[in-house]
Amino acid sequence: EVQLQASGGGLVQTGGSLRLSCSASGFTFDNYAIGWFRQAPGKEREGVSCISSDDRNTYYADSVKGRFISSIDNAKNTVYLQMNSLKPGGTAVYFCAAELYSGTDCSSYGPTYDYWGQGTQVTVSS
Repeated sequence: EVQLQASGGGLVQTGGSLRLSCSASGFTFDNYAIGWFRQAPGKEREGVSCISSDDRNTYYADSVKGRFISSIDNAKNTVYLQMNSLKPGGTAVYFCAAELYSGTDCSSYGPTYDYWGQGTQVTVSS
């Protein structure tokens, strides 16, 4: 059974930090890239970041570039999203997802992802 479990969300003040984790099982982790998406109430889902399983390719949305960092621990089948200097606009449910890795890059486009986990709520207070 494929499972993607996002965790680490919570309530943080503006300027604070959180680290999200995405634990994967049930598929060949080394063949996939892991993406992070977020969806705020009343807004469309947004691709935030992705990282390839070989750690050679990453993507960051302009809105988080320089503040968020994705990392991967292949031994634990886990991807992390370190979120620094959080802003109120970062309040959303954050999801991780897995897409088959092409070997060239990873995508911020949700429909290319095959597996999705349940989200974790991040709330940034002003």
